[in-house]
Parts: sequence; structure tokens; C-alpha cells
Amino acid sequence: MSVEVEYTLEGPGDAPVVVFSNSLGTTGVMWDAQAEALSERFRVLRYDARGHGGSPAPPGPYTIGDLAGDVLELLDRLELERVAFCGLSIGGMTGMWLGAHAPERIDRLAICCTGLQLPTAEMWTERAGLVRREGMASVVDATIERWFTPGFPERSPEVVARIREVFLTTDPEGYAGCCEALAEFDMRGRLGGVRAPTLVIAGEDDPVGTPERAAAIGDEIDGSRVVVLPEARHLAAVEQADAVTHELEQLLGVGTRT
Repeated sequence: MSVEVEYTLEGPGDAPVVVFSNSLGTTGVMWDAQAEALSERFRVLRYDARGHGGSPAPPGPYTIGDLAGDVLELLDRLELERVAFCGLSIGGMTGMWLGAHAPERIDRLAICCTGLQLPTAEMWTERAGLVRREGMASVVDATIERWFTPGFPERSPEVVARIREVFLTTDPEGYAGCCEALAEFDMRGRLGGVRAPTLVIAGEDDPVGTPERAAAIGDEIDGSRVVVLPEARHLAAVEQADAVTHELEQLLGVGTRT
């Protein structure tokens, strides 16, 4: 059953809509730079995935289909028939599911820092159990290390501190339920139905959504474009915000769309 997720909507009321989907352990604030850059020309819809931010955290486990169902419920609630969709990590998995299962709703698709599956299932279920027992602080340091290259926290301490705080205030049950969604997710061989023009982004140093995993996604979607960003790990949209925004503008046809 879908849940009513928390969202923000900004930009001109008659402009094309771009939806942003957060990673595991963040909220829509991870897209602040992109929202600021795009909201003059697009309606920017950011939402918190179930179990994150202001969205409900029903008991897990969840599936990626559940998270995608929440998006479809939101689009129906806002009477949005067709949108561009950009997601990172678990948000990118949600985008893959929507592109394959609800192609009539997706006009453009950006899949960032993720994979067709992220092994191993046991690792994700173990992390879910750890967070349920010991809370978000038990995994925060290792997470921040995966998310940013070593020099970024020194260059942008305020940015990293904000992301860290968002992570620590995530509902442990919501986080664990999403970990269990990651454990069962496998879209290998299932993206042939994606019809939207698609951009796939990877951080060059991302240990999770590796460049190889990005290439595998691109191989399954005809006409997709794969971009590997240097000096970026898992939260490339934060660490390399300008570069990600530039690539999204290319996908959205900035300067050519009305």
C-alpha cells in the first residue's frame, strides 16, 4: 500500500515538472543545488522517500515497487500526468522501476550512482538489523566515507555536516525497511521497456554505484548516455553539484524546451 510522502514543489506553475528522489539516508535537501538552478525554468518536485525526512515510516520490509508506488500516488495527488525523473542510489532504482513499469509517466530519466542490483543481499539485511538494534549512529561514519572523496569534508565542512545531520535524524525503521528493499532489488534484463531519453551518472570513485554498474545500466537502455564524473563518490549530486546540474540540463534540453 502506498503512503503519502512529504514533498516540496517550486518553480513556474506551467513549466515542465522534474521530480527528484533522494538516496538512502538523505532527504530532498540533497538536491538543493539542482533545485536552485532549475526552478526558474522547471517545476521542481522534491519528495522524501518513505521512511525518510517528513514521510511516514511504516514497518518494513519495503520493496522498490513500494517506493515507486508512493511516487505514482504523489503524481496522481498533484495531477501530474508525465514528468522527468531524477533519482540517486535507491532513488535511481525507483527511477528504473518507473521507467520500466510506468513508461507513460516518465518523459526523461536520470539514474545516478546506483546499479541494476547492489550485492550482497546479506549485507543489506545485516545493516537493517544493525540499525534497528543500535540506531543510525552505528553506521554514519562508514556511510560518510562512502559518500564523499577524502578531501571534500575539508573543503565543504558545512555541507557535509548538514548531510550527516540529516542521516542521523532518519527514522531507523524507515532506513532499515529501505535496506531490505535494496536486498531484494534486481533489474538485470528488465529495462528493455524504458522509452524515455535516459542519462546514467556515476562518480568515478563511487564504491557503490560504480562506473561499471552505470555502464551495465546504460547497456540495457537503448540510446542512453553514461557519464562518469571525476572526483566524486556516492553523493555525486552534492560533491559535484555543478557537473550533475549541467548533465541534467543537457537531458532536459535547457534552451530548447518551452
